[in-house]
Amino acid sequence: MRDSDNELRRRAREGDREAFAQLYEDFAGSVYNHGLRLTGDWSTAEDIMSETYLAAWRNRAKVQEDGGTLLPWLLGIATHKADNARRSLRRRQLFLARQPQPAPMEDFAPQAAGRLDDVRRLRAVQASLDRLRRHEREVLALCVWSGLDYRQTAQALGVSVGTVRSRLSRARKKLARLAEENMEPPTARGEMTSAAAIAAVPARKELT
Repeated sequence: MRDSDNELRRRAREGDREAFAQLYEDFAGSVYNHGLRLTGDWSTAEDIMSETYLAAWRNRAKVQEDGGTLLPWLLGIATHKADNARRSLRRRQLFLARQPQPAPMEDFAPQAAGRLDDVRRLRAVQASLDRLRRHEREVLALCVWSGLDYRQTAQALGVSVGTVRSRLSRARKKLARLAEENMEPPTARGEMTSAAAIAAVPARKELT
């Protein structure tokens, strides 16, 4: 039988390793995806996930015994880790940009083609997000992609619900404008551009 959210909080606070194993089973995928969306790098997202759970373990005494799911807490930690990772990744990219380019190597494997397509999509989304302010990017990732409501997002970021609302509104308007400025021809299925798709996804409201 699975623990309730508050029982899991109590056990995690006490350092119960099985409780943390359950937290990993329940939310590792969400933490990884959050890191990926904020950084655009698979390897970095894996590091963020590992660092998030390590930081959660070290800071377990700060967990309140009441408050429902611990996902906002974990995503709040992951948000800070992603911010640090983005700065580090940018420094590495600047360094690599100054190095001589290696000779191109062709790879005709179908899986390689699919991987490149995934990379292009991820970079397209990342390019749009990079034109937002960090706080706008974070609240968008938490509300739209990770599915947190306004209250949970406020808890994750340590801000007020009103601040979450205003940041999300600004982020949506900017993405909608980016979609218009960089409008791509519609696909055969009539898919929207990445920025337009993100801006169109509704955010969850507060739980009542």
